[in-house]
Amino acid sequence: MSFLRGNDNTLDVLVTGKRAPLALPQRQSTTPRRGTLGTAFIGIGASLVVGIRAIYGFSWFLGQWNVYPNPVPALMAWILLIGILVATYITSRIVGDHLPDWIFALFLTAIAIVIALDLAAIWELHDIGRYATASLTAAMSLLVVLTLRGTTELLITSGAIGVALAIAILINSPLTPERLAPQITSLAFAVLPVVIGVFLVRGFRRMIQVELDRVLIQSTVSAPRFAVGMLASEELARLDLAAEDLLDSVASGRTPLPLRPKTASVAASLATELRLHLIEGRRETWLYHAVTESEMLGRAVTVTDKGGLAGLLDANQRDGLLAATWLLVSDTSKANTGRTVQIVLGPIAAERDPSAGRKLTVPILITTTGVTRNRVDPSTWDAMRRVGRYSDSTQNSSLRVDIECFVDNPADL
Repeated sequence: MSFLRGNDNTLDVLVTGKRAPLALPQRQSTTPRRGTLGTAFIGIGASLVVGIRAIYGFSWFLGQWNVYPNPVPALMAWILLIGILVATYITSRIVGDHLPDWIFALFLTAIAIVIALDLAAIWELHDIGRYATASLTAAMSLLVVLTLRGTTELLITSGAIGVALAIAILINSPLTPERLAPQITSLAFAVLPVVIGVFLVRGFRRMIQVELDRVLIQSTVSAPRFAVGMLASEELARLDLAAEDLLDSVASGRTPLPLRPKTASVAASLATELRLHLIEGRRETWLYHAVTESEMLGRAVTVTDKGGLAGLLDANQRDGLLAATWLLVSDTSKANTGRTVQIVLGPIAAERDPSAGRKLTVPILITTTGVTRNRVDPSTWDAMRRVGRYSDSTQNSSLRVDIECFVDNPADL
């Protein structure tokens, strides 16, 4: 019998000599698919916008039919464009809101052919900005795959199409004052919708991830004073399953007694892992788990709480402290990685505050880096007021907040 350990120092698989390998519950990946987190609805809206633009462009094409020296290439471009748009939309929904690489390559190839056919049809008119129809809609049709592909590749593709159209305009169309405005407008219609859509989806995804992260750690507000976190709870469940399998194999006789040295060593390792998790549950407070298990807070917040005093706060005080911390770091981004928050709890003062009565006074010090007082959201002060009496000051051009938090004395409970 042997235990195969995963990268996170937990027992993942239990293998016995008479049974097939028993796979324990695995941690689910937190990486969302392209079409999840509500972006699928944005994709449907973007597809409707492209459809309206296609109707407008095709109507403009029909109105200029007699102007074209040879309208057949433009008509072929429209047929191909409509076909590829419909096929791409249907395929993405069939395969599960995701566009495979080979389909995306075919999509880009079809767009290139559409642009080439449309430009060929109007080349002799020497006014691309005024007469281009299918090519402009094809450039904007990247919105159909807005939520299905990476933002970087969409920006690169849209930029390449914009450069190609700009070069064609410079070569073919005389940039006179009368013709300059239609050329610029056409380029804007071709490129800007995709660029704006990419940044909107990127911001929406970031907002959803932040909100999910906050909701995930909000459960720590109602946790006991000392407890294991969500990730540790999952590890305990996996260890418990491994222990149950070991005990079952002994009880059923599959593993004879006395245990062989190798089997006994495995059992001792399992017991050690369980004890370590239980010991950690007696040292780590809800605030520690809220910070360490949050992707956003973990990068910017440092907690010093040697006495585990954060566990003495009631649910309302915990919620206020957590909300204030979130608001202080909510603007943290790649462009502002220097913003940090340090939270120090304790030690409890030897002299009691007469106004506190039988309650204990837990001092909480919040210091920041890269956060000025005038940049603090007003709701942050409301959240801190729920924790206790506070006073704020400026230290090294950053914010410092001292809070007196009144909590119930554990000895009275």
